[in-house]
Amino acid sequence: MTSDRMSGPSTSSTPSGPSGPSGPGGAGGAGGALRPHRVVVLALDGLLPFELGIPQRIFGLARDERRRPLYEVVTCSVRPPGPVATDADFAIMVGNGPEALATADTVVVPASYELGPVHEQGVLTEELAAALAHVRPGTRLVAICTGGYVLAAAGHLDGRPATTHWASAEHFQRLFPKVRVDPDVLFVDDGDVLTSAGVAAGIDLCVHIVRRDHGTAVANEVARRTVVPPHRDGGQAQYVARPVPDPQQSSTTNARAWALGRLQEPIRLRDMAAQESMSVRTFTRRFREEAGVSPGQWLTQQRVERARQLLESTALSVDQVARDAGFGTAQSMRQHLQAALGVTPTAYRRTFRAELSTACGE
Repeated sequence: MTSDRMSGPSTSSTPSGPSGPSGPGGAGGAGGALRPHRVVVLALDGLLPFELGIPQRIFGLARDERRRPLYEVVTCSVRPPGPVATDADFAIMVGNGPEALATADTVVVPASYELGPVHEQGVLTEELAAALAHVRPGTRLVAICTGGYVLAAAGHLDGRPATTHWASAEHFQRLFPKVRVDPDVLFVDDGDVLTSAGVAAGIDLCVHIVRRDHGTAVANEVARRTVVPPHRDGGQAQYVARPVPDPQQSSTTNARAWALGRLQEPIRLRDMAAQESMSVRTFTRRFREEAGVSPGQWLTQQRVERARQLLESTALSVDQVARDAGFGTAQSMRQHLQAALGVTPTAYRRTFRAELSTACGE
């Protein structure tokens, strides 16, 4: 598992499948039949059980239109099959040794509290290095929370953007000065290497990966099944500096629902505030407290998401998509998608449809 295979342009959220040999859907089996994309989760001593369950649940729920699983998720440890200690008062029994990493299309590393030299000196133990040596070149690498320490210690984040839990960000940057740490975002998608902040951000990242691999409809279905938000942009702040508002106070929920129902129309801040009978100043403050972003930023995020859905699922012209998503003009939508996704609307549609054709064996 060597870091020189990771060269290439950096992207924040590129709509491309994993760089592994089987692509987002996986391919193989008799007669060229599709196989699920194989996700191998590396369980290390001191792991957080909740984080171990995130990839199991999110990827495990993803299904195609025939209700066939799109991912196969397995867990392995750095040792032969056996118990792995957690940070709770129980251990888990892991049925696969490190050899399972050689079969992965995607490797996920959750956080662990017992990494020793990895956390203290930024170096891998011999046991962990030997396990990671099984990972094939081109395998997509994903870290949840401080699982990024493992990827960084292995050299896979050198010169690349990454994030980790905000409470560990300063220590992480000191330990790994070659990594471009962004402590303020939920997750970073750098193509074949993805990192997330805290536990909830790990959910966001896994849902994002499902969306990247298989589109908005599949990701939204997974989100509905797990009762989590279908999309939180990776650039959203990890935490809100202001205190959470008193639940007895009025929220901005009605205003957001009102805006979502008319994204194709011009929406003024004062009209959103009026939905909650608030002044613009109070509404803006309350909105930031609840959403972590300004009303304008939130509207742009929702319009980008609407444009993505339309580009993926319809044959509407770019001009029509721009109008229906509320951007007004194709040029305006192009600028916003370029900023958010790093691609133009036409390139996004072409790339996404090419991936779907590949995943469907066309």
